[in-house]
Amino acid sequence: MTARKPSRKSSEPIEVPPTAKPVTAEVTATAAATPAEPPAAAPAAEAPAPAKRPRARKTTAAATGTPPRPRRGGGSKNVLPATALDEADRGRLLAGDHHDPHGVLGAHPVQGGVLFRVLRPYARSVSVLVAGKRTWAELQSDGDGFFSGVLALPEVPAGYRLRIAYEDNTIEVDDPYRFMPAIGELDLHLIGEGRHEELWKALGSQPMEHQGVAGTRFTVWAPNARGVRVTGDFNYWDGTAFPMRSLGSTGVWELFLPGTGEGAVYKYDICRPDGSHTQRADPMARSTEVPPATASVVTASHHEWQDADWMAHRGDRPVHESPFSVYEVHLPSWRPGLSYRQLATQLPSYVKELGFTHVELMPVAEHPFGGSWGYQVTGFYAPTSRLGGPDDFRFLVDSLHAAGIGVLMDWVPAHFPRDDWALAQFDGRPLYEHSDPRRADHPDWGTLEFDYGRKEVRNFLVANATYWCEEFHIDGLRVDAVASMLYLDYSRDDGQWSPNEFGGRENLDAVAFLQEMNATVYRRNPGVVTMAEESTAWNGVTRATDHGGLGFGLKWNMGWMHDSLVYVSKEPIHRKYHHNEMTFSMVYAYSENYVLPISHDEVVHGKQALVTKMPGDWWQRRANHRAYLGYMWAHPGKQLLFMGQEFAQGAEWSEGHGPDWWLLDETYEASGDHRGVRTLVTDLNAVYNALPALWQRDTSPEGFSWIDGGAAEDNAFSFVRYDADGSPLIAVSHFSPVVRADYRIGVPDGPEAWVEILNTDAARYGGSDVRNDEPLKPEAVPAHGRDTSITLTLPPLATVWLRPA
Repeated sequence: MTARKPSRKSSEPIEVPPTAKPVTAEVTATAAATPAEPPAAAPAAEAPAPAKRPRARKTTAAATGTPPRPRRGGGSKNVLPATALDEADRGRLLAGDHHDPHGVLGAHPVQGGVLFRVLRPYARSVSVLVAGKRTWAELQSDGDGFFSGVLALPEVPAGYRLRIAYEDNTIEVDDPYRFMPAIGELDLHLIGEGRHEELWKALGSQPMEHQGVAGTRFTVWAPNARGVRVTGDFNYWDGTAFPMRSLGSTGVWELFLPGTGEGAVYKYDICRPDGSHTQRADPMARSTEVPPATASVVTASHHEWQDADWMAHRGDRPVHESPFSVYEVHLPSWRPGLSYRQLATQLPSYVKELGFTHVELMPVAEHPFGGSWGYQVTGFYAPTSRLGGPDDFRFLVDSLHAAGIGVLMDWVPAHFPRDDWALAQFDGRPLYEHSDPRRADHPDWGTLEFDYGRKEVRNFLVANATYWCEEFHIDGLRVDAVASMLYLDYSRDDGQWSPNEFGGRENLDAVAFLQEMNATVYRRNPGVVTMAEESTAWNGVTRATDHGGLGFGLKWNMGWMHDSLVYVSKEPIHRKYHHNEMTFSMVYAYSENYVLPISHDEVVHGKQALVTKMPGDWWQRRANHRAYLGYMWAHPGKQLLFMGQEFAQGAEWSEGHGPDWWLLDETYEASGDHRGVRTLVTDLNAVYNALPALWQRDTSPEGFSWIDGGAAEDNAFSFVRYDADGSPLIAVSHFSPVVRADYRIGVPDGPEAWVEILNTDAARYGGSDVRNDEPLKPEAVPAHGRDTSITLTLPPLATVWLRPA
């Protein structure tokens, strides 16, 4: 491929050799040592490419196995010849499998002075300028891009520069091989222990000043690699001149590149154990190219946060005792074509108008395939570049906080895709995935499962969870596919899995990881909540880790979602036979801290949109939709609703075009039907936020009492919610398309009258406007085990909320 135009902020000129190596997934050792064809065009803005192809180099030992005789020539009179480079070192450097290039390249004291050795393929000459000296000393050419010479110096100079002349281009640079490691011993120790809680500050590409020089530190964990090189747009994707050094048993490789700055595009050229090469994106990259391009991008944050007050007070009240109403959003398709910054001007105001307390963003971490909706992640530390850069995403979060809206995001530590430029067999052997194929292969999605028992992998994920909270001020993580992590036999038949050390089916490594992740996130980030999408009856998902639980703050109630949707999908005449589908949730309502989710998963892949699941004609479907939302908002637990369902979109969601916003256009004949449902959602949230009875005791049995949970013949459900002071709210949901007048229900003693504060059948929502306009006064008529009762009118297919007058 032709060379890309660099996009860099750098004080250093780009090196422009006359030939460029194309970016490929696999590069053999032979190819690594052989010059490629010249690029079709070279960037003119930085440094012109040589007009002529250089004289061909001799075939190297790496290519033939036979070391050539070194070629010497050039050099200054004040430069003495250096001892010939050991042929093994020479071959390994050219083949890209040298573990200690700093021990060979750079400046080293020798008898009679200081030896300088440089590897710059395609260069015509290399000269050295030592600080304080006035003249450049030209090194001798040793062939294959090696240059060397001995200068009569008393010691290795603290700083020196290289002048590198190509055919038609000369640049001046600092020598990367004169720098000490730019990562500290404590960082390496913590990485080796698997407990570096700020791993993103130690690994990846980090623009910085090191030994007084600006540049970028590259660090990568690749313990099985024979060698690692940095390749990118700054060296025309030929990493021969930039081998990294191994930092010992930690498996970390490091190189500081002076002059390389923000915007530089790069990958790691890894020599596998078998000697073959692969080019990989940085697992710790904080920014990436826009897919389908796959390289990593050097970046640093310059965003100035404006949400200090929000961050200081978001944890003032425990989340399970707070209003928590969530609008789930797929950012790329909410308003297709909008960037993060454009979304920041529209999404906060829309969500605030609807009254939701939080947004939940479907995975924003980088992913190669848009059709995965973000659930097959390749860049765990990078917000998707489809919508802008990392600071643009920070700006969106900041804007949501300014509007008083919390930001949750889906987080996917259960699996990763097999793309050969990403994590799969990263350094030639299973690394992030389990070495046992039965533990590594995810049976449902064709992906790979993480090896939760490996301390470095666990560290990678735990640090990633807190990274989003600390670097992007995320207020909560919804952890995807927890059930697939917890069970060794998940979606597997007999013989496809092996039991744990105690003979059980539980993945004990995953349990330990989830406990560590939750404990770390809560300790480091006050006010943050973690939520589990866990579809089984695992005991203690939201129990504290010090009491043997997994430590999540909330759990998606998949049972409530499934059962209630089964009920409302039935024709009203058949609903009495499924009455228990709606009441069973209260049997286990306080076993965990629950969220009631109507998520994207329920409105795709043939499941139909929420309103389309409902039986009957268009009026009845909308009425069922509204009654169901009223029931959902009154039921114990927090609420989550996927975009488009707030205005009763009839079509399934598609990531290709997003919600059908045209349904709300006033020029559309039926827009009033959809606007009415959206108005209901706004009112549901307004009343919900104002009345603690609906959220303050979500996790306490004292906050709920059935009035009549057995009215199957009436398709009706009535119950009372209580706040911490005992103030009640009555909810009655009626799922029959008839009006029931003088419907008697028992009520709590005390209030002198009850008033209707919400009715999903109101005309403003598109209903028939059957309402209870007058206060309802209790009578001394026993009903439903209570001494007093009221009679009210039940509208058709509607939910009614009452509170004391």
